[in-house]
Amino acid sequence: MSRTTTGVPAGPAAQAAAPPRGSGFWVVGAVLVLLMLSSSVPSALYVLYQERWGLSSGMITVVFALYAVTVLIGLLLFGSLSDTLGRRPVLGGGLLLAIVSMGLFAGAQGLGLLLAARAVQGLAVGLATGAMGAALLELAPRSRPALGAQVNSAGPTVGIGLGGIGAGLLVQYAPAPTVLSYLLLVAAFAVTLVGVFRMRESAPGAGSGGRARISARRIHVPAAVRGRFAVLVLTIVAVWSVGGFYLSLGPHLALSLLGSSNYLVGGATVALLAGAATAAQLLLGRVEPLRTAVLGLCGLLAGLGLVLLALGLRSAPVFLVGTAVLGGGWGAAFLGSFRALSTLAEPAHRGELTAAVYVFAYLAMSVPAVLAGMLTNIHGLHRTSVGFMAAVAGVCALALFVTLRLAARTRAEGSTT
Repeated sequence: MSRTTTGVPAGPAAQAAAPPRGSGFWVVGAVLVLLMLSSSVPSALYVLYQERWGLSSGMITVVFALYAVTVLIGLLLFGSLSDTLGRRPVLGGGLLLAIVSMGLFAGAQGLGLLLAARAVQGLAVGLATGAMGAALLELAPRSRPALGAQVNSAGPTVGIGLGGIGAGLLVQYAPAPTVLSYLLLVAAFAVTLVGVFRMRESAPGAGSGGRARISARRIHVPAAVRGRFAVLVLTIVAVWSVGGFYLSLGPHLALSLLGSSNYLVGGATVALLAGAATAAQLLLGRVEPLRTAVLGLCGLLAGLGLVLLALGLRSAPVFLVGTAVLGGGWGAAFLGSFRALSTLAEPAHRGELTAAVYVFAYLAMSVPAVLAGMLTNIHGLHRTSVGFMAAVAGVCALALFVTLRLAARTRAEGSTT
């Protein structure tokens, strides 16, 4: 029998009035895309902020990292909250915070409000991440159960790509670019907020009488799956290290290599990376997860090699090709590792495990990006980019080695059962 979010069995009339399972799935998918889109919009504006307010590359990476740090705080405090409180109220709270952050961005006239906006935005994403990941797995169409993991992995890349190209277009060609992007997002978040209020609750333990605990101790990985988790999360670290670099310093690097002053170039570079990632995820959606992760790691290594070659030659065409290859590897590696990780979670702890995955993702996104920004002030953007890409290539090689061993062990276990 279905239940309401208060734990009371829903009557026939309530069940008939509830939106169908599929509509809730696509509402949550839209929330995921919009939150990721909004997180990438400032990336296309960083060059403009630097010019207007005289910010250094190091300060830009601090602004970027503040977002990732506050996402982590949100994950640690609220990552498992939706397992007991319910997906709907947690998603609704995240969207309200997102609307507040967009207002702060729109009103920013200097570094202070920009930092505040990024912090609130990070809390919004951190609050909503566990609920989004779990709800997509729970509300996936019964005829396509793997679609939940696929949207979980493709949603961020779709959002990042749309945010990069959309903000780049608005910055270059629309009036009030530092305001208009955020006002449009306020309207979009308001529409999805209505959809969240109307969707069905999917959390198995929501409203069951248990107290919703806010505790960092709830973000943990069950002992029985920690070995597999450690192997798979290494790929997540490699993937999001690349993402953090491109979202913070990628537009500046692209403008430098292309010798352009067109702001659309920076946003288009982010969009190229994310668009290639999305294409790879769509093409490999039905491939076995560990095989997908291996293919993605090979793509990451190839892309990093091409980007390093481009930096050595100072070649813009090679850089763009390398970015596309890197994006394809990024998308495949994230899809494969996330799908494999999603099978480790019990239904009552999906939000908790999803939050644990993203703790590592946002650590990988923020810490290397901040280090790169600091080193850029000392060694310059070009030399720092070379060192960063070489270091990430080493992480990718290690992730490929341990993932291949895990795949071999999984096949051997399957053959003995």
